[in-house]
Amino acid sequence: MSPVATPPIVEEARLSSGRLETLADRVETTGGRESIPVRAPAVDEVIGEIPACTATDVEAAVSRARSVQPSWANRDVEDRAAVLERFGDLVFEHRETLLDLVQLETGKARGHAVEEVLDVPLTCSYYADVGPGQLAEERRRGAIPLATDVRVNYDPVGVVGIISPWNYPLTLAMTDAIPALLAGNAVVCKPDAKTPFVALALADLLQKAGLPPGLLEVVTGEGSVVGPALIDRVDYVAFTGSTETGRTVAERAGRNLIDCSLELGGKNPMVVLADADVETAARGAIQGAFTNAGQLCLAPERIYVDESRYDEFLDAFVGATRSLSLDLAFDYGPDVGSLIDADQLERVQSHVEDAVADGASVLSGGRHRPDVGPFVYEPTILTDVDPDSRVACEETFGPVVSVTPVSDTEAAIEAANDSPYGLNASVWTADRERGRAVADEIDCGTVCVNDAYTAGWAAVDAPMGGFGDSGLGRRHGSEGLRRYLEARTVATSKVGPLAPPPGVPTSWFVRGLTALTRVQRRLQGWLR
Repeated sequence: MSPVATPPIVEEARLSSGRLETLADRVETTGGRESIPVRAPAVDEVIGEIPACTATDVEAAVSRARSVQPSWANRDVEDRAAVLERFGDLVFEHRETLLDLVQLETGKARGHAVEEVLDVPLTCSYYADVGPGQLAEERRRGAIPLATDVRVNYDPVGVVGIISPWNYPLTLAMTDAIPALLAGNAVVCKPDAKTPFVALALADLLQKAGLPPGLLEVVTGEGSVVGPALIDRVDYVAFTGSTETGRTVAERAGRNLIDCSLELGGKNPMVVLADADVETAARGAIQGAFTNAGQLCLAPERIYVDESRYDEFLDAFVGATRSLSLDLAFDYGPDVGSLIDADQLERVQSHVEDAVADGASVLSGGRHRPDVGPFVYEPTILTDVDPDSRVACEETFGPVVSVTPVSDTEAAIEAANDSPYGLNASVWTADRERGRAVADEIDCGTVCVNDAYTAGWAAVDAPMGGFGDSGLGRRHGSEGLRRYLEARTVATSKVGPLAPPPGVPTSWFVRGLTALTRVQRRLQGWLR
């Protein structure tokens, strides 16, 4: 690759000289080394280049990973857990450097980048703690008590392909990779071409933690080239991204008869009940809608407020939103950072402009702020939104949220469920029991009560995923580990073949089997 002049922002990010080039060199390629420029959203300047991997490069990476996977799987699970614990320690130890790198690649505010850096050590510790028990052999009920014995054991699927997005490049890649590695798999990770250096830095730390070389490979390049090649060669695919691309991933995985998990888009609702503390709810809306400039799959984009509290909530929400600071500094001063690129800015602008053309009102924001950064857009609150407009129906993925009054709780639930998506929701109320009851009526994979998303995401012991167009499968919890395993049932008969013994008429055997079945059914009911 040709050398890239170091722009001032790389120095501002406090990265050592040549660090990005060293990370790019971790990617193994064959033949000519074509490259893709990586730009910093804060200044829209090239900060480095990454290899444009070919299908041949992907095949070689999967082959390397597959060659070392059996020896990793044969290591004691406690040994594998110890490597991941050390990795979590290293992430925590290098957190300031990782924060700089995340900010450099994404343009997000530092306070929002912290969520990513702290999430990884917690995930490591969780799976290192509970994972060995989840992988242990299990005894299950046999066909005939005392006469049969059944055990279930779990094997790794082999090589896991992880396709991760640009909005949370650190946590979304590692949240999928950590349980896959603990389960005894190898991993080939394809980060988004906009944010590759974070994944490469994490691969470096994993190797320093003791992960065998080749067990986690990183392939970089265009998704249209690397993605299909990866899906065609691995044994499982974990994908995080848009619903449109997720359908393509699922279709290709299905043709290959491999399993996949998909965390896709969302048009997440937030419900504010009549008894809610509106100041608290407004703070939650700020945190949820404008974290990472709204480029968060869990962010609320639709807020439904009981009409008796609508004006009061709007006053609190608009006032707090107008006080948010926009900046791209590498410190904890700014409240909101940048969008990722010009395409995302255009999407956000078009959603707002179309909504206004359809009669919506802009109560706060609604402007591009090139004086702050090339892709910075003000946190925006809309009201009077046409329910059929793009901003009401499609995922905006930016700092834009609509607020709508509803007549009562039932109307709020109906509005919240009026979407093909079902990823995340939140309910705000002074009565937590009532909040949980309302949450049970909302068709989303995760519903938080009196929090926008953190209480759900940070509950690593609980599954996270979507209903409907928001995806398939779950990350986190035992579900996030078991997806990477193949279950094997070993059933042993202590009496030989479960068939009529020699000389016993079939009719007698059937009568005996029928009587035994009756007894078993009664016993099962009694045992329950």
